[in-house]
Amino acid sequence: MSKSAARKQKGVILIADGMGDRPIDLLEGRTPLEAASTPNLDRLAAEGECGMMDPVAPGVRAGSDTSHLALLGYDPHACYTGRGPFEVAGVGLEVKGGDICFRCNFASVDENMVVTDRRAGRIAEGTQELTAAVEGMTIGDVKCFFKESVEHRGALILRGPGLGHQVSDADPHNEGAKVLAAEGVDEASKKTAAAVNEFVKRSYEALRKHPVNLEREKQGKPPANIILPRGAGVAPALDSFRDRYGISGAAVVETALIAGIARYLALDLPDVPGATGGYDSDESALAQAVLAALKDHDFVICNFKAPDLAGHDGNAAKKVKCIEKMDRLVGEVVSNLRGPTHVVVSADHSTPVSYKDHSGDSVPILFWGPEVRRDGVQAFGERPCAAGGIGRIQGRYIMHILTNLMGTQEKFGA
Repeated sequence: MSKSAARKQKGVILIADGMGDRPIDLLEGRTPLEAASTPNLDRLAAEGECGMMDPVAPGVRAGSDTSHLALLGYDPHACYTGRGPFEVAGVGLEVKGGDICFRCNFASVDENMVVTDRRAGRIAEGTQELTAAVEGMTIGDVKCFFKESVEHRGALILRGPGLGHQVSDADPHNEGAKVLAAEGVDEASKKTAAAVNEFVKRSYEALRKHPVNLEREKQGKPPANIILPRGAGVAPALDSFRDRYGISGAAVVETALIAGIARYLALDLPDVPGATGGYDSDESALAQAVLAALKDHDFVICNFKAPDLAGHDGNAAKKVKCIEKMDRLVGEVVSNLRGPTHVVVSADHSTPVSYKDHSGDSVPILFWGPEVRRDGVQAFGERPCAAGGIGRIQGRYIMHILTNLMGTQEKFGA
């Protein structure tokens, strides 16, 4: 195999989390992306090549973890062991051999353990104090390590002898449903499940009368009175991004999940003040972080979380506004590039407003840069991109296309 003789160029992937959607009556039959004012995305679509992308495979409801693995060229069917390890790595907890890792939510439950708010009103303050009330718990010979993340999110490690990771979730994933009892499929996993259930019980006991929650209730806010683990997994074996592609890379991200994936791939993670992972996130701060990272990296991936939040909240108008923020982020990056750079813009999955969760719908994608062949698409959206020159591809091909454009790809064959 040999590399192309073409001059090496840089590459950027800009991901609007959950941006894909379906036609909405409130938006006159348009999707939020089609209804949004997106002059920068439309310009790139007109100057580039577009298509539709299935993050994992057609019709598969991809998580943000499996989709980002696929977008970066890693087969989630081969390497995915659960969401937990990425969340744990993302918050900076050290994972040891045999550890069982979980993503967690601070949530709200009533006295009957029925979930009234899976995200505790997207709590943004007081989670460090709540964490202090549960951190360091020991359940038999199992030690619990918990750390809060962005808003309602957190991560948990269970560490002890004889634990298994084939454990069901305590989070029912729906409001109005009772907290689930975790179950294990084998003896080792049953031990883990018992520890999970005890952790959930003790978290409720520690948090239900916590001063932070008493104050939230006074203010009419939902209390973060329980912690619900899900996504059990063990540390995956992944080769580094540099080893796989022979180029340096960085990730500009807002959430622990994507930060954790970046850490496993040995991508550099710049700190981005103002990148909150919420509706108030500073898109300009993200754009400037991308530009700064490009100065000493060949490749940068950026994830902007807000559109996904609006999809989960079922708020079409807010999703339109979030996509317009993404458009400004894209415009700021492209307007300030130094040197030949290829840019990919897409979503990691669809989060339709009508569904309030990830769906298996394909998402629009564009490639833009000095070596890109133009097609006839004039606007960036689900319908216009369906007519683009790229056609319909799977996420695992994005890095092939991008590194080909960058001139960094090895040749397959003689």
